[in-house]
Parts: sequence; structure tokens; C-alpha cells
Amino acid sequence: MSDSRNAPEAAPPGAPAAGTSGEQGPHTPGAPVRHGRAKGEPRFPDGPKPDPAGSHFERRIRSFQPRRSRVTTGQADALQRLWPQWGLDIDGQRVIDLPELFGDDRPVVLEIGFGMGEATAQMAAADPDTDILAVDVHTPGQGNLLHLAEHHGLRNVRVGNGDAIILLREMLAPDSLDGLRVYFPDPWPKKRHHKRRLIQPAFLDLAATRLKPGALVHCATDWEPYAEQMLEVLTAHPDFENTRPDGGFAPRPAHRPLTRFEGQGLDKGHVVNDLLFRRVQR
Repeated sequence: MSDSRNAPEAAPPGAPAAGTSGEQGPHTPGAPVRHGRAKGEPRFPDGPKPDPAGSHFERRIRSFQPRRSRVTTGQADALQRLWPQWGLDIDGQRVIDLPELFGDDRPVVLEIGFGMGEATAQMAAADPDTDILAVDVHTPGQGNLLHLAEHHGLRNVRVGNGDAIILLREMLAPDSLDGLRVYFPDPWPKKRHHKRRLIQPAFLDLAATRLKPGALVHCATDWEPYAEQMLEVLTAHPDFENTRPDGGFAPRPAHRPLTRFEGQGLDKGHVVNDLLFRRVQR
């Protein structure tokens, strides 16, 4: 899921990334041979860019915290081979033609934050008639989702690299999305960091312009104070209405898989809240 708290542990300072060491171990036939990178050489020459938007846009408060983590050989291989076909660098320089990106005219759901991609792959497999544009800044997760998509023959997944705000504001046309999913975003628990939380009135203002009337916004979090804030902000927004007649939280829908991280949280007594709101026409 999107919770970067569950990201793999970062490599020790000065240690080479997995699969990029200058010392070569046993080589599997058909697998790419890795070599050490020279200073300034891109980590994945044919893969996602480290900072796709660069300095083209203002330096605002970010709702995410990029973390460097180990990339396995399999993830690195998927990034190198599959990124040119299924990856999207969010540079803010063009408006995306979604039918061209996916090669079809099916409904498109934007998922912001997907962690290691297991749940995204499960949802894509269970609903092949819906395209998923999954966005994250976590390189191992990007590689893992690409690997899962290839392994399971999923043609309805595209992986975005970069800031979802820039994607929404600069690269998606009005009324182009059929749904929005935000599962387990960083809760930014300290009060002074609440301004970094993604689900805010300004974000909903922007999202509403890109969502078709009737599109479903589905959020989930295991941080109860954040869940209460999400409910308050979504309820107050004139472009969204709660699908629950009682105006409260929704049971976990069958289409959202229970991940191992969520299961571990439930075992510890965490409460997971789902919110299902519909985009309405004013």
C-alpha cells in the first residue's frame, strides 16, 4: 500500500545498491549482469528518473517523504525492461492521453501511493476492465509492481513516478478519471506536520476537477485521528457526498484486498477505516 512506513530498510551509508556491486557473483543465464555505476550515472538508464519534474515547479510542502531502499535484482530488471513500456515519469510537461497510455478506452482509476504494489496487482487482476494508473515515489515498489504486472499478465496497470499533485494539476485533463484511491497515506502524526497530510480541502478542489461526476473516491487509513480528519474534510466539500447513508465510515469493500501490513496492524489492535465518497455535479 502507500504507507512508506512499511518500506524496506535502507542500505547502510556507503553500501552499494543491491544488484549494482562492482564485484560480480554467480550469474543466472538470461539475467542482466550488473556493474558498478560511475559518479553521476543514472541508477536505471531506461527506468524512472530520480526527479522527473526537476525545478519546473514551485517547491511547496510535500505530502510524501521519499526514502532510499534496497532494490532487488528482480526489481531492477523489471525497471530496466518494462519502464519504457509501462512507466510514466511525472514531469508536468504535457497532458497525458489516457487511452493512448493504456492502449484502450476503459475507465481509469488513479491510485496515489501503492507501497510494494501487491494490493494494486490483486485489484487489477480482479477487475481487468478497469485501468489503474498507480503513482508512487518508492523505487523498489515501482519495480515490484512492474514485475507483478508482467508475471500475472496484467495489461491494465501503468506505474507513475513522481508527485501526484503535479500529475493531477498539469498532466490530466478535466473529467478524465473514473475513480481515486488513497490507501494508507503517511499520517504525519505530529501536529506540526498535519499540513503535510494529503487529504486537505485544496487537494480535493484539484481532484474534483479531474474526476468525472459519479467517480468514487476511496480512502483508507489505520490512523484514527487522520480518519476523522478525512471524514470531516470530505463531508464538508461540496463536490463530494458520502455513499454511507449514516454519513460515517464504510466497511472495507471486497475489492480492496487485505494486505499483510494491514493484517499485522489489525493483530495489534489497530482500527482501519474506509471512506467512500462520490463526486457530485454541483
